[in-house]
Amino acid sequence: MNIRRLSQYLQTWVRRGLVPVGLAASAVAMPASAETLKVGYSDWPGWVAWQVALEKGWFKEAGLDVTFEWFDYSASMDAFAAGKLDVVGMTNGDTLVTGAGGGKGIMALITDYSSGNDMILAKPGIKSIKDLKGKKVAVEVGLVDHLLLSNALKKAGLKETDVTLVNAKTNELPQVFAAGDVSAIGVWQPVAGQAMKAVPGSRALYKSTDEPGLIYDVMVATPAVAKTRKADLQKLFKVWDRVVAYVQDPKTQPDAVKIMAARSGVSPAEYQTYINGTHLLNVADGKKVYVKGTGFNTIQGSTAFVNKFNVANAVYKKPENVDAYLDYTIYGQ
Repeated sequence: MNIRRLSQYLQTWVRRGLVPVGLAASAVAMPASAETLKVGYSDWPGWVAWQVALEKGWFKEAGLDVTFEWFDYSASMDAFAAGKLDVVGMTNGDTLVTGAGGGKGIMALITDYSSGNDMILAKPGIKSIKDLKGKKVAVEVGLVDHLLLSNALKKAGLKETDVTLVNAKTNELPQVFAAGDVSAIGVWQPVAGQAMKAVPGSRALYKSTDEPGLIYDVMVATPAVAKTRKADLQKLFKVWDRVVAYVQDPKTQPDAVKIMAARSGVSPAEYQTYINGTHLLNVADGKKVYVKGTGFNTIQGSTAFVNKFNVANAVYKKPENVDAYLDYTIYGQ
């Protein structure tokens, strides 16, 4: 039961003489951390890594009562916006999209930045981004790989109007790629791997390695959790540090990859390539990024860039206040 609601009930019962004042006071004084922290995660290596901590029992060791729920990515955003989750994994840009729709959140922990796992895949015969002019490209419009596509087109001297966008859910893109008349798709791993298997000979024309820091992946907390449960978030941070160390240590990485691959339903050998395309950030590395600035090497600068993209592409009408999604005290700045 929510602590605030419990307080309201107890106040009513005290007035009716059903509960002693002292008992009511002690009950209401229970810390918010007594509530289970509800976390949503989806099939991105920077979030699948949490599976290591779940299977190793590290949350219990950290004294954190937490539950993780598995979603398709866009469904996790919807669940967060509907108030069903306390924390969810999103990109920094998609945090703005969700917030503009009413599901405000605070970027609490930077887990990684994409370093190759997001890509623009093209069918055989298409050799460059310029070759996409006049052709159909499928993406989940308004989400992260729409941004990647826009950036790729701009670098190639093209405008978004030079291609025809086909909107599709990310998890459906392999089928769209194989069955439809689209020439390319914007997608991330492991769905990108599925798409390449569905269309033999397809290749990546552009990857997130071409623009480090364009796409940061973050754990986003509700404003209430960010304000009242910082102690729990700090415990989450400590577990994350342990996860990153386990994934990056050559001695333990094979075990980590095995756990993550099983969660995503692919072989460890295939999942190893996804690890290589995800630049995990421990807490110390994340703190360096969680600062004010204008470049892609800062969370503020990267998010401000995405904010402009979202408005320019009518993802939402008015610019969001980027700083309203950031709380520098979380990292002890």
